[in-house]
Amino acid sequence: MNATREHPWDAIVVGSGMGGMAAAAALSRVGHQVLLLEQHQTLGGLTHSFSRDGFSWDVGMHYLGGLSPQDRERSLLDWLADTPMDFVSLGSIYDVVHIGSAEPLSLSRPYEAQEMDLKDRYPDQAEAIQAWTHALREGREAMYKVFPTRAMPEIAGDMLDWWNRRALKKWCARTTQEVIDGITDHPELAAVMAAQWGDHGGRPSKASFAMHALIAGWYLHGGSWYPVGGSAAFARHIIPTIAKHGGETRAGVRVDGLLFDGDTVVGVRTVDGTDIRAKVVISDIGARETIDTLLREDCGHENWIAQVRALPSSIAHFTVFLGFEGNIEAAGATRANHWIYPTGKADVLWTAVPDGPPPCMVVSFGSLKDPLHQPGPRRRHMGQVLAWAEWASVARWAGQPAAARGDDYADFKQRVEASLMAQFERCFPDLAKLVVYRELATPLSTVDFTGHRKGAFYGLDVTPERVMCDALRAKTPIPGLFLAGQDVASPGIPGALWGGLLSAASVDPKVFAHFRG
Repeated sequence: MNATREHPWDAIVVGSGMGGMAAAAALSRVGHQVLLLEQHQTLGGLTHSFSRDGFSWDVGMHYLGGLSPQDRERSLLDWLADTPMDFVSLGSIYDVVHIGSAEPLSLSRPYEAQEMDLKDRYPDQAEAIQAWTHALREGREAMYKVFPTRAMPEIAGDMLDWWNRRALKKWCARTTQEVIDGITDHPELAAVMAAQWGDHGGRPSKASFAMHALIAGWYLHGGSWYPVGGSAAFARHIIPTIAKHGGETRAGVRVDGLLFDGDTVVGVRTVDGTDIRAKVVISDIGARETIDTLLREDCGHENWIAQVRALPSSIAHFTVFLGFEGNIEAAGATRANHWIYPTGKADVLWTAVPDGPPPCMVVSFGSLKDPLHQPGPRRRHMGQVLAWAEWASVARWAGQPAAARGDDYADFKQRVEASLMAQFERCFPDLAKLVVYRELATPLSTVDFTGHRKGAFYGLDVTPERVMCDALRAKTPIPGLFLAGQDVASPGIPGALWGGLLSAASVDPKVFAHFRG
């Protein structure tokens, strides 16, 4: 511990999610002494794991894209880590889509393979499918044109946006559904095209197509990957980098607000009244959450604050964590994720919670993906059932401590779990017989752990307005304050990685030298 330190840290990072860890490790690598603060006892944010009754689950990861040995993200991750992380490929088929009563469709990579998957299923839609592949490639490139502006001075970023204005208007400013509608009127194919929107949390009718293309492209371009040892491996490999360069990480420390010297941020104050000073502060807790919970009311910059607050939060979700005993592969489990839309429509949320069946569901089996998992003689495995829903379903209990939510909340959870399990049993009847443990997490669980407004697992919604928003640059207009994580770049662990790196580069441009690759 460095508790007696008197001079300011070079940087304080608030939040130890992927973005916070990346920002802290990157600055450490280029010579800064960094203090990383996390309100929970477990470091890693949504990359952490938890255990019950001998089962362990990754809470925020089902697979990863952009991490093949040839990908830039992989080389940057190797640079951040104290020792290189190991990843295992999940193979060519990474998702299985279930649309209504149609035969499940396995989706493979790369782009050309998935194009053939779709043409084999929908031979009369060959021209539309080729147009879709082209759009995915172009949309991905357009999103990569946005990323650099997040770490540029405003005038430079505006000039780059102007230079790329045609691509941005064509792909970033239109929604996924608008692009699909311009390509095909085949309802089942359209649902397949939109089906993986849960990877970024933006409903097809609301999400920027470029964001959809970016996330889909990570898997189509470089394949799907899983960290050996599960998602907690990120913290195990990255956190030591901070300490080895003179920094420190502290868990169980909640930041109450920012310290100011005039209009400049000069540190943080914790809930126990401790002031910790630094040359800069990087917030990894979300752009809206930073404004609402860390800033003082008279800090000014009303236009910037209004722009961020005008952006809606992403969707919420329910998850049932499952423990199995038996031969789950023989019963239907796969390393690929299953995207299930019983109504045949992809742009749906579970609004009739908990009474009606969920119209969208994702099923994943993490233990089949991790080569270090040892099922043992009882053949124990883990899985998750996730359903996207609206925050309104749990809003009446918001702000109440978990222990004070009462019997009506306990009854609500039981009915939600029963509804999800009934849907799971309809899809995987043999697997349902092997379930020996289950535990439900609600959107309130997301709030309790991350602090994200309205249980928004992915932070801000990925609307065209969010993608084009200048207010989400890593360097805020408040001197000394920077943003990191998903809101700066894109949802998911690779997006949060980029958000952290762009934040670090905004603090010290020497970080940019490591972006080449």
